[in-house]
Amino acid sequence: MKKIVTIIGARPQFIKMALVSKALKANGIKEVVIHTGQHYDKNLSAIFFKELGIARPDYNLGVGSGPYREQVTGMLTGIEKVLAREKPAIVLVYGDTNSTVAGAFAASKGGFAIAHVEAGLRSFNRNMAEEVNRIITDALADILFCPTRTAVDNLEKEGRSDGVYLVGDVMYDSIKWNMDRIKHAPGRSQYILCTIHRAENADSAENLHEIFKALGSIKKKVILPLHPRTAGALKKYGIKAGSNIGIIKPVSYMKMLDLEQHANVIITDSGGVQKEAFIFGIPCVTIRGQTEWVESVRSRMNIVVEAKSGKIVSAVRKMERRRKKVDPEVYYGNGYAHRKIADILEKELAESK
Repeated sequence: MKKIVTIIGARPQFIKMALVSKALKANGIKEVVIHTGQHYDKNLSAIFFKELGIARPDYNLGVGSGPYREQVTGMLTGIEKVLAREKPAIVLVYGDTNSTVAGAFAASKGGFAIAHVEAGLRSFNRNMAEEVNRIITDALADILFCPTRTAVDNLEKEGRSDGVYLVGDVMYDSIKWNMDRIKHAPGRSQYILCTIHRAENADSAENLHEIFKALGSIKKKVILPLHPRTAGALKKYGIKAGSNIGIIKPVSYMKMLDLEQHANVIITDSGGVQKEAFIFGIPCVTIRGQTEWVESVRSRMNIVVEAKSGKIVSAVRKMERRRKKVDPEVYYGNGYAHRKIADILEKELAESK
């Protein structure tokens, strides 16, 4: 029986695969799941499997955290062994993490076809590890599932058109299909929601100091689900949180969606959180040099700023006054991207040797 091996390792990938895996099963496709262990904290891993109804992975490599080269090398070694044993017709990878590029490398080396969900996204900043991961994965992939028209256009500019499919965004699917499980409270609350975890911020004493200086000067409560990476950096650099900052442990997917949809403004460096803010119509301030989710910026619901205290505070004040009705389906599809992906993969499996 022909099968697909799916490779995941981080919180956003668990969310993206949940509905796709169910659609694969509904189409009678056998799926074997490899969890690299990139995210191993219970609040960033196990709780998502339980909450989203994802079956326990068939393999858990337990790679954990570490420098880029060491982490990817460890993943490669484990993935190659599993692929040699399982011999899938297609290897399915998601997003732009180290698990994504390790899966693509291992599959390419083993001669297996590669399908990439969330293909074609570009920030055009190659200093970001995620951008390099995207470019490499798209170059190696045989089947490219694009979430937006902009992603398709990016691939066309790079000379890729074969095997490119505009399917919509699976994270939008997830929000749409899980809305009845999210708490509903009337109106917005008077708090700012913040998430910070990317290397460019969490690993920089200067950037982290500027960000927390800005957060501390905002005259509203700031709720901050603290990523383990950022928690370690705050301790390392001796940075203290202001009295208005409510630090909490990383939260589940449903709890995060609840916090997002009722926030006054969201401050983040996460690609996924930016997009979720846009879907909910919540103004967002993104602390990065660029963003791959350009639709939110073009719609004036997202401001991208560098990690400078004054610029962050100014952007938050501007966005607090911004209210705009957005229709996510204009950009992200109709909520059935997961089914389109499963149908295309079913056809590819039928045509494979």
